[in-house]
Amino acid sequence: MLVERPRVQVFSMYLVDFKIHLTYLKIPCKFYHIMEKMKAMVLGNCAPIESNPLKLTEIDKHEIQRPNEILIQIEACGVCHSQLHGIEGDWKDIGIPPSLPTVPGHEVVGKVVQVGDNVTKFKVGDRAGITPLLEACKECQYCKEGKEYLCESSTITGESFKGGYTEYITVVEDFATKVPDTMKPEYAAPLFCAGITAYKAVKAAEPQSGKKIGIFGIGGVGHMAVQFAKVEDCKVIAFSRAQKHLEVAKRLGAIDAMTFSENQEEFLEQLKEKHGLLDAAIVFAPADIVTDTAVKSVKKGGLIVIATVGENPQFMAFEEKTIRGTLIGSTKDMEQVIKICDEKNLEVVSQAFPLEQANEVLKKLKDSEIEARAVLMP
Repeated sequence: MLVERPRVQVFSMYLVDFKIHLTYLKIPCKFYHIMEKMKAMVLGNCAPIESNPLKLTEIDKHEIQRPNEILIQIEACGVCHSQLHGIEGDWKDIGIPPSLPTVPGHEVVGKVVQVGDNVTKFKVGDRAGITPLLEACKECQYCKEGKEYLCESSTITGESFKGGYTEYITVVEDFATKVPDTMKPEYAAPLFCAGITAYKAVKAAEPQSGKKIGIFGIGGVGHMAVQFAKVEDCKVIAFSRAQKHLEVAKRLGAIDAMTFSENQEEFLEQLKEKHGLLDAAIVFAPADIVTDTAVKSVKKGGLIVIATVGENPQFMAFEEKTIRGTLIGSTKDMEQVIKICDEKNLEVVSQAFPLEQANEVLKKLKDSEIEARAVLMP
């Protein structure tokens, strides 16, 4: 007895067979590509995180378009506080996000599942990570100086549909960094923003043995900065409003961890009594009062490194203090971060969550309920 299958089922059977045949023969087919989907947390409109603005959506799976690209199957993506600002619309005045809809997420690690014909740095099966710098022109003055993160034509991960809150991402091989197989995804992912930002900020503070460095803001980035400064044999004093963050800093090697207070006069007096003025300060907390206090906590001729967005700080020129900005780092910097963390066994304090819980995780971050770094895993 013949049973007539529904036409949709018959078509689906032929399509599967067609796809397998094309894959085997390595013949591209636009129709086949359109059918490939991946789940993603998509931001359609900026809104408070309490309103759950990220929506679980199926979008077209990223595919290699150029011969020097690799396709990464994402294992983990760190959740950065700057993404929260972008999602809630706090940074619209500086063009973040530049367009909507978008897929956030800019600290990514995963496995290479496909490589372009001209790729030599990676092979299928390697593990790789991507920083917020997805691509740069490689032709401008900044790129030629090894400061490609300052490139005016750069593409930023997570400010287009190429973000990490999804399952796959493509990147030009020169802007991806190899990750040892021994590093767990939830350890490695935060290194690609929190790690490199902390490393670069510490370097900007001109570390040396015995130098007294204050780190303002001990979260996903600050807890890494404590450790990078310790690698340089600096004396680290940590400042935070949250007691659990202070405890993390002490455990990771800070000589002291002090509660930050907006009563500036009282705070500075307490600092002077315990430690004297600082040789340098690094600011990760995105609050103008923190930056202003950090400037005042540094001795004359000292150095303040600002790694966040805020108003221009005020300072007395005659005190000869130096105020310096910092922004992630180069591909070579990222390689150094991986090397140091691997050799020195630095600790990454992280909590892993399913990708679908992105809204809830960002709300926890907003409420300071994340100990250091949250990680989303597809």
